[in-house]
Amino acid sequence: MCGRFALYTEPTKVARLLQAQLVGVADDWQPSWNVPPTDPILGARDEVDRQGNLSRTLRPYRWGLVPPWAKDPASVKGTFNARAESVASKPMYRSAFERKRILVPADAFYEWKKSAKAKEPHAFRRTDGQPMVFAGLCDHWKAPDGQWLASATIITTSDNLDMHEIHDRMPVILETDMWDRWLDPALDDRNQLEAMLRPPPAGTLEHYPVSRDVGNVRNNSAHLLDQAVGQPVPQLDLG
Repeated sequence: MCGRFALYTEPTKVARLLQAQLVGVADDWQPSWNVPPTDPILGARDEVDRQGNLSRTLRPYRWGLVPPWAKDPASVKGTFNARAESVASKPMYRSAFERKRILVPADAFYEWKKSAKAKEPHAFRRTDGQPMVFAGLCDHWKAPDGQWLASATIITTSDNLDMHEIHDRMPVILETDMWDRWLDPALDDRNQLEAMLRPPPAGTLEHYPVSRDVGNVRNNSAHLLDQAVGQPVPQLDLG
C-alpha cells in the first residue's frame, strides 16, 4: 500500500518535468512531507478538447477516489490505493482505468516494517534523486449544490527487491518513457495498460528508517525525512 508520501518540489517544477500546464494550484501552495489520504495531491492528465487538440494539465485532486455514483465522499472508504491486479475490473475503478488515467508526482513515500512488537517507518526515494511518478486514476463527483470534486487514487503492485524486506506492496512507479502511453486517452487496450502496472527494476529505490513522528498527520516538516535509528512505532494512524 501507499498511505503517506511527501511532495515538496514546487508545482511549477513538477509541471515542467511532466510537460504539463499548471491549473488550479493556489499561489500559497505549501510543500508537504506527510500527505495523508483525503489531502490534496497533484495529478497530470492528457485530455482532448472539443477542437480535437490534446493538452496535458497538472491540477489538484482529493486523495481518495470518489466515483460519480457515490452518495457522498464520506461514504467511500479506502480508495486512496487501487490494486493493479483488479483495477481494470473492479466497479470502483473500471471506468477511470479506461478513460481517466493520471500521473501522480511524489518526492518520497513511507512504509512501515512490521515486527513482533510494533512497526518501524521507512522513507523510500529514487536512487537517482529525481521525483517519483506514480500511476494513478482520477474521477469526478458532483455535489448536490452543483460543485464538482476531483479525486484520485494511486495504483499499487507487488513488491520488488528494494521493497521486499519492508512490505509486500508498493506504488506503481512509471519511468519517463511510459508517461505518454499511460496518459494516452486513445489507448484502451487492457493488456497494454496492465503491462505497465509492474514493479520497477531493483535498484530504482533506496530506503532508510525515519522518525516515528511521521505516524501522526499533525507532524509535517522536513525533519520527517531525516534518517533515524529505526525505533519501533505504534500502529499507523491514517486519520
